[in-house]
Amino acid sequence: MSLVKTLRSTFINRFHQKPLLVRSPGRVNIIGEHTDYNEGFVLPAAIDKAAYLAVSLREDDEIHLVALDLNDTYSVRLSDLKPVVDVNWPNYILGSVAQFAKRGIPLRGFNAVLTSEVPIGAGLSSSAAVECATVFALNELLQARIERLAMVRMAQKAEHEYAGVMCGIMDQFASMMGKKDHVMKLDCRSLEYEYIPFRLEGIKVLLLNTHVKHSLASSEYNARRKECETAVAWVREHVQEVNSLRDVTEEMLDKFVITRDQLIDKRSRFVVQEIERLKVACKDLQDGDLISLGKKMFATHDGLSKMYEVSCKELDWLVDQVRNHEAVIGSRMMGGGFGGCTINLVKEDAVEELVATLKPAYEKEMNLPLTHYVASIENGTELIQS
Repeated sequence: MSLVKTLRSTFINRFHQKPLLVRSPGRVNIIGEHTDYNEGFVLPAAIDKAAYLAVSLREDDEIHLVALDLNDTYSVRLSDLKPVVDVNWPNYILGSVAQFAKRGIPLRGFNAVLTSEVPIGAGLSSSAAVECATVFALNELLQARIERLAMVRMAQKAEHEYAGVMCGIMDQFASMMGKKDHVMKLDCRSLEYEYIPFRLEGIKVLLLNTHVKHSLASSEYNARRKECETAVAWVREHVQEVNSLRDVTEEMLDKFVITRDQLIDKRSRFVVQEIERLKVACKDLQDGDLISLGKKMFATHDGLSKMYEVSCKELDWLVDQVRNHEAVIGSRMMGGGFGGCTINLVKEDAVEELVATLKPAYEKEMNLPLTHYVASIENGTELIQS
């Protein structure tokens, strides 16, 4: 925990106070991609890579922020609280502060030092980790007694209103609600959830970072949402009780969508199939059948690549390279698409050799670096006892 020691000593040296320390993790999603905004299910887990925040209250109305990794600072008065235009990182903290004001909770100025080991831009939800850490820390310091699920919503609103990203709720939920050695089956319509044991004896979660984020990502994401909404509207013309793709079956697509537009059918059919795939994957986990889960991960990737078309050559290359590898149980692209990481379930004793083989081949083929992270499944946002 040398990172925490550095964080604590930096805070004390700068502000001459003993801080409250909070750890808030990044996340992976085992299966269930692009299902969240279609009111389906997701299967995320908190990981051992986390953001760490040291915080203490002030006697005035000033907020003083330090980003240790960026060697940057930002200060503002509570009365001037608004999104920052020229630099982005303070918005994840300030947006979280704003949610307390919206709830009518009396605010005080505070000092905060932030450091994080969640890689930025890798699709591991580094921003959600910071938002959840901030909400959790202020809830403690202000003695606001807000329940965890309400804090999840506050962190999501921070992302919407200050960072300007209209994300679903999965990232903040996974960061705040994670449980060691468990995944969470989250119903994105009702926010009901259950913990499912994720027993990985002799198997590691290996994340391979393509180091690419194609500019298509945001525009295509919006286009996919619209395509899904179109399919729902067409089905609803015939089946009134349909509100989202969560309510749609493949038989409905056969009757009401494919006959009108094959592209809309392809997009919506992937989501309908993915929602069902996740339900069966949960049974695989409960039965301890990781081989069946791994096959579904490959099927998810193929659907994301060929039906939903949100993959890219770098992600496809990484998945194809491990598809028939005896030590790899499952692999797929993870996240919104067009870059980021693949998530791989790999036999522990083969991880080093696999990375050593893939890294030079990928770097030669794509002319990009390949980095990797071995993740374990940990608890969600929590206090660090100092």
